[in-house]
Amino acid sequence: MANIYKNEKTSLTTTDLTTLYTVPSNSRAIVKSLNVAEDAGSTAVVKVTLVDAAAASFVVDNDVNLTANQKEQVLSEPLIMKESEILKVQASSGNVDVIASVLEINREDR
Repeated sequence: MANIYKNEKTSLTTTDLTTLYTVPSNSRAIVKSLNVAEDAGSTAVVKVTLVDAAAASFVVDNDVNLTANQKEQVLSEPLIMKESEILKVQASSGNVDVIASVLEINREDR
């Protein structure tokens, strides 16, 4: 088993639902932190969704309110993700940066 520490990041510039991280099919993952920051001097509401391997969606948080230039830690505890699950984010307005700190546990020793 290999442990791979990584960060996944995106800059939300539209209001589209955006994939932040997908767990590889040979791994599981622990999302230690999920930071969101408004960087345009405006306001935004961020929604975080977990999509399982069967394409069912589950809301992690749908009301992360950000004022101008504010940052927020979305998770209060680590989030465990299974094979092929997807973490998605969406903002009510553009210009929100999102960073997830992830420990990926690969079962193939690479």
